[in-house]
Amino acid sequence: QDGLKQCLAEFRQQLTWVERLDVTLGPVTDPVSQSASTSDAVDPENDFQREMSFYRQAQAAVLEALPRLRKLQVPTRRPDDYFAEMAKSDQQMQKIRQKLKSKQEAMERSEKAKQLRAMRKYGKKVQVEILQRRQKEKKNMLNAVKKYQKGLSDKLDFLDEEQTSSQGNKKGSASQRTKKGPNAKRRYKNQKFGFGGKKKGSKWNTKESFNDVSSFQSKVAHNKGPGKGGRGGKGGKKALNKRPGKRARQKMKNRAR
Repeated sequence: QDGLKQCLAEFRQQLTWVERLDVTLGPVTDPVSQSASTSDAVDPENDFQREMSFYRQAQAAVLEALPRLRKLQVPTRRPDDYFAEMAKSDQQMQKIRQKLKSKQEAMERSEKAKQLRAMRKYGKKVQVEILQRRQKEKKNMLNAVKKYQKGLSDKLDFLDEEQTSSQGNKKGSASQRTKKGPNAKRRYKNQKFGFGGKKKGSKWNTKESFNDVSSFQSKVAHNKGPGKGGRGGKGGKKALNKRPGKRARQKMKNRAR
């Protein structure tokens, strides 16, 4: 005991209260019971009573310390422009943001995967229903055919249904083709070569065109127009042939490429 007292006297410092800020008080008066709840009255096994005793004791310390601090002109409220540096650095916060972002992206990917799986399940379900319906229709038609072959039935309604369904499919495909229209290749050929129609015999003469000689020009017909010579002249049949030769055409093609 003497050694403990000696050690206590060595590290004890006689400082003012503003330097120590120690407050040792009991719990504040309970407003319900109008009496100070002592430590003996608190059951340590009861969590609620134990926490309330801590709260009351802290409240009593605040009520005691605040007036003393105001008397010593020590500020007790944080100023509006108070700036406190964060305990974690910007790099650490950036890592946390990236981690949160990666978690969010992973959740979005998993949600999309769930939606895709649900859509696939629904598509498979629809496909199975269509196959079952087709099998049922086929089975009903085979049963109707067997009954007709055995003479149990004289109705041929199943043939009419099959024919109407095939005609409906043909009409649907034809309407789709008409709505779709010609493709780009067909449109280009129509623009270049015409839109079809009768070609054979389109240049034949008729009685009216044979009798109409108003547009006939003898000089042009007999190659005797201005700048064109007859036989032995500078003109002639060769002058009319302005198409280049084969090699010249090949060179023009190569240049175009």
